This record gives sequence, C-alpha cells and structure tokens, in this order.
Amino acid sequence: MNEQEYRQFYDQVGAMNGWDFSRMKVVSEGIQWDLYQEVTRVCRKSDLLLDIGTGGGEALLAIADAVLLAIGIDCSSGMMKTAENNLRQAGKSNVRFHQMDAERLVFPDRLFNIVSCRHSEFHAQEVARVLADDGIFFTQQVSERDKWNLKQAFGRGQSWGISDGTLQRRYIQELRDAGLKDIQVYEYNATDYYESVQDLLFLLKHTPIIPNFGQDEMDYTILHQFVEEHQYDRGIRTNSERFMIVARK
Repeated sequence: MNEQEYRQFYDQVGAMNGWDFSRMKVVSEGIQWDLYQEVTRVCRKSDLLLDIGTGGGEALLAIADAVLLAIGIDCSSGMMKTAENNLRQAGKSNVRFHQMDAERLVFPDRLFNIVSCRHSEFHAQEVARVLADDGIFFTQQVSERDKWNLKQAFGRGQSWGISDGTLQRRYIQELRDAGLKDIQVYEYNATDYYESVQDLLFLLKHTPIIPNFGQDEMDYTILHQFVEEHQYDRGIRTNSERFMIVARK
C-alpha cells in the first residue's frame, strides 16, 4: 500500500471496528510486556498523558484513571468516530479525543508528562517539544519480521523486503536527534495460535499485514494452503514480533 491507500484502509477500519481485536480468539506465547501497563507504572494522578495514534481509544480509556487528563489523537476521522462512541460508553470525564496529524501536534510546549504511541507513526521532534522536562516517551512498534510465515506464503506484506531492524534503528536515531536521552530498547518475538480461520480472516481484513487482502480470489487459495501447513493442536501458528522504545526528555 502507498500512504494514501493505507490512510483510506485505516479510516474504513476505524469506522467499522476501531483498533479493537478483542473478539479474536488467539493464544500467544512469549509476550514480554503490555505497553499500556508499562505506561501506567510511571503514571501519577497529576500527570497529563498524550496517546498518539490512539485508534478507537480502547487502550487509553482502559488506563485513564491513572492520570489527571488523557488525550488521544489520530489522523483518521473513522477512528475518531469510534473513539467518541467508546468514550460515551465508558463515561470517562478526564479523556479527550482529537483528530490530528502526529507531525503537527497542536499543543503547547512541555505540556505532557507522558507520551505513548502504539503501532503508529510519530514525529520525534514533536514528541520532544510537547514533553515536559523529565517526561517519558513510550512507543511499541511492529518489527519487519512480524507474521513472517504469512508474508512468505503470500509473497507480500507489511514491511516486505525491508531489512529486519530498519524501523527500530530509524526511530532510535530520530529520538536522539530530537534530544531525548536514556533510550532503552526491548524486543520480543511471540508465537501466536489463532483458534480458527475466521479469527485469522478478521486479522487480515482489519490490518495491513497482507496489503489488499481478498481483492484477488487467489488470496483465499493461498490462505487455505497456509492454514493446512500451519495448523497445530493449539491453532493456526504464526508470530508477533515487536519492539518497545522508552526514552526520557
């Protein structure tokens, strides 16, 4: 996908589902952290928290009680509609959502004690600008070899053809250039078992892991063969490879 195609896809998914994958039945082995649990470990009740690429706001709403004010931003109008619906259902008075591009944060300098970003682009200079002195930035990102056996089966995929570690190195350098310090990096490569083909289909239709999945009928033939080759007692096996960066201003 090019950038415009990805934005259109993301907007459509946002309006339909948000970034909520709780309905999928999948068991994972080897996950070493939960990003938003790591965020809450450092939160104080007086803190202001910014979540970049918040999607439908599901994760932010779940941790909102840990801070004074939580603000989620996303570039997608579809995601923002879902986030506002989720906010009304949650009834949280200290959460706000705004449609906004990460490269142009419409906030004053040094406003936020904590900035988080999961599986979304961020602009390091803007993160550094809105972080308060001694503020902390958390980001979790998808590594290039995530869902590797799926990408191999289809011969295409998210970050296909890009060397492993490219995104991580880029972000570390950008954060250093922006003046952030004490940069720490964590990685894991977990094994996932999807209970059924329907669970795997939900993933493929609501993420860009296999770009334009389903537009070609051959995709379903490839998927059927993939399931036959990777079906185990625990489910259909693939992997989730992630890295987390924690940095301080």
